[in-house]
Amino acid sequence: MTMTQRRSRRRILLLSFFVPVFAMLLLFLQRGIYPFGEESFLRTDLYHQYAPFFSEFQYKLQHGGSLFYSWNIGLGVNFTAIYAYYLASPLNWFVLLFPKRFVIEYVTLLIVVKTALSSVTMTYYLLRHSKRDGLFAPIFGILYAFSAYMAAYSWNVMWLDCIVLFPLILLGAEELVRGERSLKYIVCLGLSILSNYYISIMICLFLIFYAIFQAITAELSWEDILKAAGRFALASLIAAGLAAVVLMPEIFALRLTASGEMNFPKTFESYFSIFDMMARQLPFVECEIGLDHWPNIYCGMFTLQLLLLYFSNREVPIKQRVGYAFFLLFFFASFSVNVLNYIWHGFHYPNSLPARQSFIFCFLVLYLSFQALERFPRFAPRELFLSFAAVVLFVLLAEKLVTEEHFRYWVFYLAFLLAAIYALLFRSYASGRFAREHYFWILLLLVTLEASLNLGYTSIPTTSRTEYTADNADIQTLKRAVPKVPFVRFKKFERKSKDDGAFLNFHSVSLFSSTADKSLTDFLRSVGCEASVNAYSITGSTPLVDALLDVRYSFVSDEKIDPEQEEVLRSGATVLLENRAAMPLGFVEEGNFTESWSRTYENPADVQNDLCRLFDSDPVLIPVETQKNGNQESLTLDEDGLYFAFATNAKANKIKVSFEDRDKTYDNLKRRYMMELGHRTAGETINFTEISDDKPEPSVVVYRFDFDALKELRQAMLKHGMQIDSYTDNTINAEVEADGPSLLFTSIPYDKGWKVYVDRKPVKTEKAMDAFLAFRVPSGKHYIHFRYFPEGLKLGAMISALSLLALWLLCRYENAYEKRYRRRLTRRYEALYRELSEAAERMHAESLMTMSQDPSAEPGLRASAGADGFPETQSAPQREEESSDYLFLEDV
Repeated sequence: MTMTQRRSRRRILLLSFFVPVFAMLLLFLQRGIYPFGEESFLRTDLYHQYAPFFSEFQYKLQHGGSLFYSWNIGLGVNFTAIYAYYLASPLNWFVLLFPKRFVIEYVTLLIVVKTALSSVTMTYYLLRHSKRDGLFAPIFGILYAFSAYMAAYSWNVMWLDCIVLFPLILLGAEELVRGERSLKYIVCLGLSILSNYYISIMICLFLIFYAIFQAITAELSWEDILKAAGRFALASLIAAGLAAVVLMPEIFALRLTASGEMNFPKTFESYFSIFDMMARQLPFVECEIGLDHWPNIYCGMFTLQLLLLYFSNREVPIKQRVGYAFFLLFFFASFSVNVLNYIWHGFHYPNSLPARQSFIFCFLVLYLSFQALERFPRFAPRELFLSFAAVVLFVLLAEKLVTEEHFRYWVFYLAFLLAAIYALLFRSYASGRFAREHYFWILLLLVTLEASLNLGYTSIPTTSRTEYTADNADIQTLKRAVPKVPFVRFKKFERKSKDDGAFLNFHSVSLFSSTADKSLTDFLRSVGCEASVNAYSITGSTPLVDALLDVRYSFVSDEKIDPEQEEVLRSGATVLLENRAAMPLGFVEEGNFTESWSRTYENPADVQNDLCRLFDSDPVLIPVETQKNGNQESLTLDEDGLYFAFATNAKANKIKVSFEDRDKTYDNLKRRYMMELGHRTAGETINFTEISDDKPEPSVVVYRFDFDALKELRQAMLKHGMQIDSYTDNTINAEVEADGPSLLFTSIPYDKGWKVYVDRKPVKTEKAMDAFLAFRVPSGKHYIHFRYFPEGLKLGAMISALSLLALWLLCRYENAYEKRYRRRLTRRYEALYRELSEAAERMHAESLMTMSQDPSAEPGLRASAGADGFPETQSAPQREEESSDYLFLEDV
């Protein structure tokens, strides 16, 4: 490649980076996203999970905390698993350089940068496959970055590294199959697996089929195919092994989640037709991120016409056309058939965010479209007309047959218009009206405009940054007023997400994460807290649950002050309350309650009262009679107190509660949590109205909480509490006294990574109530040390070290093999050179001999040949000049 070509390709790559950046900044400006306004690009899980986890990660980096464990998430969690699932991208470490108040902006910046980088890597891949100068490559790189997949999932920042690396992984796989070096493939695939194992599963599944396809189309011999298969398998194992240091702790953690169970489909079924799926390639079709299985596969209107031109062109080898057609059909089947959908998503059905492998489909469509435009830029009029007519017919049928609600009526008219514009542009260029460079710029402008408008219409929703961060300064002020020791947890009533503890860095109970422990979820649901497949929270907890989980402090607004709790401090509109009834983090079990406590009641109030029964104390939740009133259920309170309600109708999901001063709607009641009605006064009337679609009559039970019963229960349960001397993210030093051999119960979630030492001797840990860490202590006073080290981390580090060694050995072997191969080629060419030289000399000598014997030859040429084959009449310089004609062989 010449210097001019290199400069041209650098300019193309820079163009593919800055065009998406500029387009996204314009969209952010239009949306008023900070710093262009007070909005933020916090969407779905980015709002609820990623921003909080980034904040916790930054807090640990800036304060020297451990990356092994966090107390600020879900009672205490394996932070290594959180990191592996959400934060493993190497780019995330730069959050260390940003101020705390700009964490949201850093995540937004990452989305912009990774979107642009995905355009660059796609463009680079196409440049490597270009038979010409690759001028059109950035057009398709931009479409890759602005595809419907990115429009739907760009906020899913943890997936984007895989999207960026995917073209490079395929490029490395192709080189590997051809017998070239494997370093690019191993490093890129290893980075992908390390960044996000989940999307990497889909990449690895595709790589198996793609490597086979490459071997077939390359027409390799069976021996070469077997060698390529062995190298491909070895390189893939090394790549996975390099990521094992992050991957293994994640695997051990995921075994404890609700997703750790597999239920393979027993029957085959199809969600929708191929035609309906193909229609989603039209522009301005709303993205699907819910529970429906629709794929997001739009990647430019003109790709429909280019695909037809590619598959109809006979200059493309039939093997390639058949192979790529098979891939596209296979992906349509993967989107629609339940079994294939289950396999693609790691042997699980996705909980919303469907067809997560559809970026591969977009990649294939764009690659084939690029090949059509690159190899056959001047289409014949007949080809253009037929392809345009086919697209028009498809849009007409889609307008008639597709009834899915994501399609607005004007989408089809706009599709007609765009198809006509692109067809006209293709025809004008084919007729010679445009120079190639002008054709490129016009096409780039049209495609960028279409893709950017589609992205703006189908994506980039915003939330108020001001509202999301409104109470942050007050929370930080109040948190600093609480002593670090003893260990305590906090409860935030006006929460933005279940991971507020991570965002604001305080010890919390709630968690929303795919790594949520199923046993802990089951426990909290049984005592009336909100819980789902991958989340649990403090919502619905009573003072008894708070006391058991060491929730000593609460952040509340002015109107939610509970007179039974003591006010500690105020900051702005937020008040810090202290719950004196809270238990310590650990205490010696009394009454064998961890085994005797029944938590199988349908009503969580019965579960909590059963704990009181074990200690012969009064029930903490006292039922209050309600009255039916038409389609409502109501009651008038007899006395002041803290009230809770529980919907006994399991089908009820949303209930409106009308107080005298306001109304409040409680939703997601199918998660079976208790509705906290707050502190109410005597004589107040409360009405309950079911507002579900089927409008069944509400069926609720109301309870008043008895704080005197809680104090009585606490005295009975708490004889000897664990006194904490100091603690860090992954260690605790404490003391405890026991009257006899006892079980010490802690509200630390059970994890095999915890090691406990009593008087510096290791003891065996137990799982109390199927959820919490416990262990045995002898009688007397004891020093206790807790230490956490993630399960699987040591094994993963060993595998990664061995894989790194294997990579080094493989690179050494490939270098040595390449040198030997070059030496063999050099010897072969040298032998060929000698043979050709000898043959040339013989021919020259025979020619001279013939000329010397020919009486008609000129006298000067009838000279006898010397021993070197040259005439003796020639001087040495003349002979050297003549023999140099053959030295070109050495350059080969």
